[in-house]
Amino acid sequence: MLPSYFIAHGAPSLVLEEHAYTKMLKQLAHQLPKPKAIVIFSAHWEESIPSISVVRENDQHSTIYDFGGFQEELYKITYPAPGNRSLSEHIQSLFSKQAIASRLDEERGLDHGAWAVLKLVYPDADIPVVALSVNRHLTNEQQYHIGKALSELREQDVLVIGSGGTVHNLGRVNWRSDRVDEWAEAFDQWIEQKLETWDIDALMNYRELAPHANEAVPTSEHFIPLLIAMGSGDANRSAKLLHRSYQYGNLSLSCWQFD
Repeated sequence: MLPSYFIAHGAPSLVLEEHAYTKMLKQLAHQLPKPKAIVIFSAHWEESIPSISVVRENDQHSTIYDFGGFQEELYKITYPAPGNRSLSEHIQSLFSKQAIASRLDEERGLDHGAWAVLKLVYPDADIPVVALSVNRHLTNEQQYHIGKALSELREQDVLVIGSGGTVHNLGRVNWRSDRVDEWAEAFDQWIEQKLETWDIDALMNYRELAPHANEAVPTSEHFIPLLIAMGSGDANRSAKLLHRSYQYGNLSLSCWQFD
């Protein structure tokens, strides 16, 4: 059975950077059997109804440049991974069994929350990808349930990834700072302890219980993929922190593995 992952995608420029975090991501695929397909939830695709990407037959995903003001080189990167219609339809059936409404989307490409991560881990873009949306208006329990509904995919050699960020407050980032803000570390350390002990009750109420939660997570779309990835690991309930570092004072770069 493949593990599932939460992978922080940082700033769009992450895909061009060379440091300990990107080095770890580039080595990640070498530690795993090659998956038959990848299912990835991106914080940058928000829909009120869970949406599942479908690529038309013999087509590839388009690349969405959903950012501005970064290096020109970024706008030349593509990630033309194939899709997998049967997997998209299978995901919809798994959702249906759990009374989760969903829809197939034939128009959506891969935004940087998806392709920047995948370009680092699987640069050849030769593995079928199905992208899924997030909805910040669901409860934390519902987010976890979405991941749990897809847990059997891991037994079918499908890699499940949630792409977001545990501390993601663009209003507080300091583009010139190398010093990590204490509030960001305190929040992440609380999350680490609750994940490693699989304290679901605490995590479902992180906004009320975790230190500096409202500062670390001003809006929840980047935190949701963590809960989804965790939910997909519900059967074994084993969480392992593979990396954590920070950029710009408080932008968290972390990778969690759920076995």
